[in-house]
Amino acid sequence: MANEDTNTAGTNGNGAGAGEAASGPQLTVQKIYVKDASFEAPGAPHIFQEQGQSKIELNLGQKAQQLAEGVYEIVLTITVTCKIGEKTAYLAETQQAGIFGLAGFEPQQLDMVIGTYCPHVIFPYARQTISYMIEQGGFPAFLMQPINFEQIYADQVRRRQEQAAA
Repeated sequence: MANEDTNTAGTNGNGAGAGEAASGPQLTVQKIYVKDASFEAPGAPHIFQEQGQSKIELNLGQKAQQLAEGVYEIVLTITVTCKIGEKTAYLAETQQAGIFGLAGFEPQQLDMVIGTYCPHVIFPYARQTISYMIEQGGFPAFLMQPINFEQIYADQVRRRQEQAAA
């Protein structure tokens, strides 16, 4: 008896469904990696004796670059700075990157996938990298809250439209 694959979600070896090759958009995650990471505790060891409320500042950046036809590198940069009073306790930064295969998308869809879905895939890895560096630096655990990349993307689109209208 022949072995037939009737599962429409089956794969053809590269992660794409067998029937999807010619029929619609395809997205594949090819690689997730740390492109750059750094941790600084400029006031150590004296900062560990400082008393006071710590203030955390989080900065987020993203850039996309086309590597080849249908292949994009998305880099999510997260910088966390902790200050106690005027002194910097630590600064942790990572550039977490991913290589994505994106084919068959309309330009507007492609822009949205690059601006929302790709960073959403990369974010848990970046959060883990930041958390690990901070803990290994001798500071209390830091759990970064989820980020709404859809809202960030919507705000960027709105700003672009406002600039185009001005």
